[in-house]
Amino acid sequence: MLRLLRNASLFDPDPRGRCDLLVADGRIAAIAPALPEPPAAYGVSSEDLEGRRVIPGLVDAHVHLGGGGGEAGPHTRVPPVMLGELTRAGVTTAVGVLGTDSTTRTVAELVARVLGLRVEGLSAYCYTGAYEVPPPTLTGSVRRDIVYVDPIIGVGELAISDHRSSQPTFDEFVRIAADCHVGGLMSGKAGILHLHLGDGPRGLELVRRALEVTELPARVFHPTHVNRQRRLYGEACALAREGVTIDVTAFPDEDPGDGLSAVEAIARWLADPELPDARLTCSSDGAGCMPVFDGDGRIVAMDVGRATTLRDTIAALVEGEGVALERVLPVFTRNVADLLRLPRKGRLQVGADADLLVLGDDLAIDGVMAGGRWLVKEGAQVVLGTFERR
Repeated sequence: MLRLLRNASLFDPDPRGRCDLLVADGRIAAIAPALPEPPAAYGVSSEDLEGRRVIPGLVDAHVHLGGGGGEAGPHTRVPPVMLGELTRAGVTTAVGVLGTDSTTRTVAELVARVLGLRVEGLSAYCYTGAYEVPPPTLTGSVRRDIVYVDPIIGVGELAISDHRSSQPTFDEFVRIAADCHVGGLMSGKAGILHLHLGDGPRGLELVRRALEVTELPARVFHPTHVNRQRRLYGEACALAREGVTIDVTAFPDEDPGDGLSAVEAIARWLADPELPDARLTCSSDGAGCMPVFDGDGRIVAMDVGRATTLRDTIAALVEGEGVALERVLPVFTRNVADLLRLPRKGRLQVGADADLLVLGDDLAIDGVMAGGRWLVKEGAQVVLGTFERR
């Protein structure tokens, strides 16, 4: 079916004013201030959006699609993510990760969850590997996983500066990064090394050293959780000036402790003229366990990441901090898509995938379209996952 969306206040993510959008075969076929009505024989569904803001669907580069957790025993394994948890949050493209637990969870299981979400209507990808070294893989090789397994676009989340990591040596670290890079070259994929950063004092030392002594390009490295400490955030800002794309996490905890909330981290970044806007992304850590450890490494508290924190962060930046929507949106859309080499994602242009959100006056999500199909309408989920119930 052709869909004609009229009178959208379009952000592609740059502001384009009042526009009509024609959607055909899951992509944006035309954009203009006033598109002509197609012949009735074409079977066009026409909707008037009455000036509501339309933005690209959110691209979440860090979701535990198969469920995270497990650090406090088998009963703390977080369940797999259901379709509606993502679509109601405005996420139309998700990248799955394995975390601490790659013993009871596997890359094969993660790939299967990605393929399932694709059937249900979402764009989904994943990383091979996990916290540990050597990285668990599907084919026995990081490079072969990236080259031969369609959904796999890199390695992640490899843990550094964390007591739960495998404490990789520098040589191990750069070998994995090199396999990511070459695998990406061979397959035309992103080939990035998505890095979990813990609280350890070494911080981003391995990344800095890799940029100093190897030929690996800065774009290979994508460290996340960098807002968990102010010191770490400062290190990350320095690396961004050298070409590394940095990811902040929209943690659900309202008290960031020694760290920065995603709102504060992004606002600071966008206010600093020396930091490149295009080198910042934000992810949710959805379904990831967020434990608090004592000095002996025992869990004393636990929370779970939620995809809804992305929309909440956007709203807080725009309505609370006064940052223009067009400055905020690329952090959650175009910047992520560009890093992941997904050229039809994160933007609303002719030829791009018809992944979009319709926002209400308070930036609430009124509608979610993915691949030209409405998954959320008038704030309600209209397409359910296989095991979801109304």
